[in-house]
Amino acid sequence: MFIDPENPETIPAAAPPRRFNVAALEAELAQASPRDIVEAAIRFAPGRMAVVSSFGAESAVLLKFVAEVDPSLPVLFLDTQWLFKETLAYRDALTARLGLTDVRTVTPSPSALAIRDPKRDLAFRDRDACCEIRKVAPLAAELAGFDGWMSGRKRYHGGDRAALPIVEEDGRRLKFNPLARLSRPELNAVFATAKLPRHPLESLGFTSIGCVPCTHKPSVDGSIRDGRWSGLGKTECGIHLGPLPASADR
Repeated sequence: MFIDPENPETIPAAAPPRRFNVAALEAELAQASPRDIVEAAIRFAPGRMAVVSSFGAESAVLLKFVAEVDPSLPVLFLDTQWLFKETLAYRDALTARLGLTDVRTVTPSPSALAIRDPKRDLAFRDRDACCEIRKVAPLAAELAGFDGWMSGRKRYHGGDRAALPIVEEDGRRLKFNPLARLSRPELNAVFATAKLPRHPLESLGFTSIGCVPCTHKPSVDGSIRDGRWSGLGKTECGIHLGPLPASADR
């Protein structure tokens, strides 16, 4: 839009902050199926809802429900440039298998990398800072045009996710967690029934797959996410640790 400095009326007003009744939505969706939650999320913000997917070990299930409801829904994939080549191949294979038509690969800001990680060693010196510039900031910038997003987190992962709500506030947006109530057997049943392909690294013993420096095989008696940031006291990359920044430099 052309903005005439002599005519302030041409300057668009900032959108007012949206007000949510999260408790009502949570109650409404408490016993809903994953597909019904996906549909509710899209109704909440038609044309302004996104899915965030790592294309990791369990990602196919949420993406399967999304594809059934609306295969054109934007799917945001954070390529930190530290991912396994198997994950990139899985992204491509799963996108084709499910018929997803708007998978957007989101990468870190080149200038941020040049300033803060010029030697590509930040992942070994400061994991939180690495996640910030490679995941949190890029996602915050990409979500600027959306009013809501969906994640594939589940309560059975334990830790901070054990009490995961189906709907939660994320600053001016809402975040929906359609798989929150699914158990591991139920998740595996969806894989089997829908004949969904598994991530290639699962056959090697990996159960939660992220960036190369921060992903290991869990111990035999460990939980599904024990292989992430093993021994570091870190359990999340940062995109789920509170409202994302309202804006970020790209």
